[in-house]
Amino acid sequence: MTNSNFPHTALITGASSGIGLALTKQLLQLGWHVAALNRSDFPEDDMQIKQAIRDRSLRVYRADLADFSQLRSALQQIKSAETAIDVLFNNAGGSFPELLYSKQGRELHVELHTIVPYILTHELKELLLQGSMRTVVGTSTNAFATLNSFDPGSLLMPEAPFRKLFGPYATSKLALSLWVHEAAPEFTRQGIRLLSADPGGNNTLRPGNKSGLPFYLRPVMKLIFPPPSTGAGLLLNAATDPHPAGSYLVKNKPAALKFTQYGKDVLALADRIYKGEF
Repeated sequence: MTNSNFPHTALITGASSGIGLALTKQLLQLGWHVAALNRSDFPEDDMQIKQAIRDRSLRVYRADLADFSQLRSALQQIKSAETAIDVLFNNAGGSFPELLYSKQGRELHVELHTIVPYILTHELKELLLQGSMRTVVGTSTNAFATLNSFDPGSLLMPEAPFRKLFGPYATSKLALSLWVHEAAPEFTRQGIRLLSADPGGNNTLRPGNKSGLPFYLRPVMKLIFPPPSTGAGLLLNAATDPHPAGSYLVKNKPAALKFTQYGKDVLALADRIYKGEF
């Protein structure tokens, strides 16, 4: 039984800024309910957000997703409070300026972009099955189009030298799209559609925020890239349009995915960490 007579509900990770915030606002404007799983607070001066929190159309759960103990606690709260999830947007993360590591000791890009989405997709499966859309969208990128090689064995502990944007960020997003592509048939049999989508280049620069964007791209982002609402719209279209399960979407169209021969390896890695540590 689904809750089709009620407003659609999306769970969005990393909903407090950038594309996640823009997506939250778009969905609220369309009459959706949003469950937000964030490390940081929403902007205090955003009246739409404040009103949505007051009327409970926006429900906020807090956790550093790269800390499994905090993530477990937040998931317990979500499972206790929510009755259904129509769409899970695995959106949290970012491009970091240096090699950083999670509480579990893994490189932070891969923990947030590859492993945590796998955990959330499994842990929230029952709530997704209670929804009417039963869709999971992972925020990917086209930055990995520049990669000439890919080694799943180096994901957890990348080799030096560190490369901004086109190093661990790109490979971790590629790994996300690879396990989504590989796991999609099994999830389809269970009634859940998995997708990954590139939201394109968006101006997500914030004052005082250290990003992993190469210095030569920062002025390009400021002057040329569209606002985060553009990327948010692409993620929303990915969820609501009838794309085949497992698709990697660029400009909301299925695109060729590189290195699919490593999909089984990445899926096995994510599954081993989930079952062994979570």
